Amino acid sequence: MFNVHIRKSRWAKLAGALLAAIGLCAALAACGNASSSSSASPSLPKLEGVSATGQSGKEPDIHFKSPLTISQKSYAVLIEGTGAKLKEGDTVCYQYMVYNARTGARIDSTWKDTPVCSLTLNSSMDADYEQVLSSQNLGASIAFGIPGSQENSSSSGSGVANSGDAYISVMTLISTVKTLSKAEGTKVADIPADLPKVTSNSSTGEPSIDFNNYKSNGKFVAQTIIKGSGPAVSSSGSVVVKYSGWVLSTKKLFQSTWNEGNTTASFSLANTIEGFQKGLSGQTVGSQVLLIIPPAMGYGSNAQSGIPANSTLVFVVDILGSGN
Repeated sequence: MFNVHIRKSRWAKLAGALLAAIGLCAALAACGNASSSSSASPSLPKLEGVSATGQSGKEPDIHFKSPLTISQKSYAVLIEGTGAKLKEGDTVCYQYMVYNARTGARIDSTWKDTPVCSLTLNSSMDADYEQVLSSQNLGASIAFGIPGSQENSSSSGSGVANSGDAYISVMTLISTVKTLSKAEGTKVADIPADLPKVTSNSSTGEPSIDFNNYKSNGKFVAQTIIKGSGPAVSSSGSVVVKYSGWVLSTKKLFQSTWNEGNTTASFSLANTIEGFQKGLSGQTVGSQVLLIIPPAMGYGSNAQSGIPANSTLVFVVDILGSGN
């Protein structure tokens, strides 16, 4: 499934890493198995020892005795949702909290901010979690047990987590976001002639690119190809996109959502590389944007899968939805 090529190489918060590990922060996360039918009963075991009080769609009050042992990924519906039933393809806005199961400490929460709209129920998610979420109604609060590992733990000197600590992530499903299937809007007429030329399949919207002998001067480029009429994307909000990315020096395609089942990707803009943050913030839903991202605004000297160190990257991004 998708690799996280537009996400920051390391998240600033432990909570982000925990959620990414279970496929809940970005549909771009490498989530393992393809999703099975959402109508099947969830196969995850029940998370025991965690409960909550509160109302559907509101911040829950979480109860558990620490230390709580979590040996495998698991879940429990703490509060049933009273809103609309979710279905495959929905992009969901949610709030979450993360607790250290050993210490009982709450280590992160989004409840003071606007909901995060970065979760699309599709085949890019881990099958187990997609089954759990697709069986819920809006307003539900679900706890996910996350076993400890070296990757998901901070250093023992942090005072928050020790290597191997397990965690409890509590997600409350708030609303859904309407999304497009491809960029829709007005083609921009005054695109500079020296830029790569982008064309899109009239049926699917899949872009192709003629690099037009383009040579980077080291500057960042964000050129709107199609101007959509939807709401503007906030720098602190979330986006739903389809995109293709190339390494400029080799002209090689390293990732494309169209090649991965033509599915969408959804993520919080603040958790992407700087080039995506700067290039998509302020753009409108329905737009198609050409991004040329110098190394300093991408991955710098850190090589990624399919991306050599110090690469200038070229992306064509269709903005299909947003949550602010």
